[in-house]
Amino acid sequence: MPTRIGILAGGGGLPRQVAEACRAAGREVFIVAFKGRSDPQATEGFDHCWARLGAFGKVLEHLRAHQVGELCLVGRMHRPSMRELLPDRRAMAFLTRSGALRLGDDGLLTAIAEEFEREGFNVVGVPDLLSEILAKQGDLAGSVPDDEAQADIARGLEVARGLGALDVGQAAVVQQGVVLAVEAIEGTDSMLERCRALRRNGPGGVLVKARKPQQDDRLDLPTIGPVTVERAAAAGLRGIAVEAGGALVVDPELLAVTAERLGLFVVAVA
Repeated sequence: MPTRIGILAGGGGLPRQVAEACRAAGREVFIVAFKGRSDPQATEGFDHCWARLGAFGKVLEHLRAHQVGELCLVGRMHRPSMRELLPDRRAMAFLTRSGALRLGDDGLLTAIAEEFEREGFNVVGVPDLLSEILAKQGDLAGSVPDDEAQADIARGLEVARGLGALDVGQAAVVQQGVVLAVEAIEGTDSMLERCRALRRNGPGGVLVKARKPQQDDRLDLPTIGPVTVERAAAAGLRGIAVEAGGALVVDPELLAVTAERLGLFVVAVA
């Protein structure tokens, strides 16, 4: 029986972190890296291949040749256009049958996971392989949010969950009760960039990230890390809040150090 764990690697450092955790647990790892999407350092020291994003048939061949039994989709992956995707025959058959191009991000990822399961792979989530990465309720870094910040967090959760229910995004920025920005296809980083010009006078706003109500917890949970803290600070925010048990925290020690240095709070709320 195939026992190797396969990692479909998006961008950022999380794919390598998961791969190293699997190897430390005694698992053999095979990484599929995607041209123009994955970080080259994610594959160093691991069996791997590089593939086009739309080369579904070739990816299946590599996974089977390396006796992969379980799959984990890990890392940042912006939704491609059809021109970027260049689907092969196998990918085009999947897109046509599933109607995936008409789905939101969560629906698309769920359809992809189901397709891999139809091919005989067991799809698992990042928390299944790296349990400590889930945000635990409480203050993760910095000072305790004051009453105004708590109100902004509550408003941000309401907005983020509303977006999530529509399969639009996972995040919002709220300052003094005013929604400055919401996340859509551009992702959190671009949303924070927009906030620089939108901030109001007075205490800074709060970035709030929450899982979508209907979300498959194996796929694309909201994620924060040290880079998120740096970009939130550059946007003039004073804090970040995520949903406890429903968000991933990458490199929590460096995140805490970065938040302390930049004067931001980071909390995980129920």
